Amino acid sequence: MSGSTIVPWVVGNWKMNPTRAASEQWTKEFKQLLQQTPILAEQCHLAIAPISLALSEIKHQLSGTPVNVVTQDVSRFAGTGAFTGEISADLLADYGIQYVLIGHSERRELLGDEPQVLREKLKLALKAGLTVIYCVGESLEQREQGTAEVVVLQQICDIASVVAPEHWEKQIIVAYEPIWAIGTGKTASAQDAQSMHEKIRAGLLQLTSFGAQIAILYGGSVKPENAKELAACADINGALVGGASLNAQSFYQIVEAFAQ
Repeated sequence: MSGSTIVPWVVGNWKMNPTRAASEQWTKEFKQLLQQTPILAEQCHLAIAPISLALSEIKHQLSGTPVNVVTQDVSRFAGTGAFTGEISADLLADYGIQYVLIGHSERRELLGDEPQVLREKLKLALKAGLTVIYCVGESLEQREQGTAEVVVLQQICDIASVVAPEHWEKQIIVAYEPIWAIGTGKTASAQDAQSMHEKIRAGLLQLTSFGAQIAILYGGSVKPENAKELAACADINGALVGGASLNAQSFYQIVEAFAQ
């Protein structure tokens, strides 16, 4: 089932980068690029995920542009309270943040985000009205063992119990990131990426009648050099961009590839 009619998303995940001065320079450059050649909402949705410290500041700097701001994580605790270092979905919504990454492999592997934790985070994010960019992906070992598809589809199924029909329709975006291609310079071929995206699409269709409408983004060393080939694939509805998103020109070129 093709997802080619879906308006694509291009999301820059800045991770634990950059400095304040560099982020200010980035927003200045990117706004200039948008002024020179605007990207319309019907062409492509744009978003940046800065560090938590910069969420409100970047949101303010990008005010008046089509660029949305995404938080890189959310607490598994609700509301307010004695949870040092945490930021709840309710507080994010209160500060005007509407999008959140959940399940990124770095959170899973380095920071203990097991399936139950992810379900708790996702449930609260959806309840607060946030749109979730839910990340899935296999390791190199899992791919070599031939279990990549099983692993990725299980990660999709992991959240099914906390996602209501109305959430699938309006509040879920999926991002497929083969772990072995994140920050390594390696990229799954467009054919391999499309093959996995097609499997994810089929899995979503088994879980929800809205499966054909859900954007599935590709992440894993997306660059201007491979963006056009990835964008041409029927079930690749955008990109979750890491390192290349830290350069305004490179990120804009990736956006252009998907907007076309």
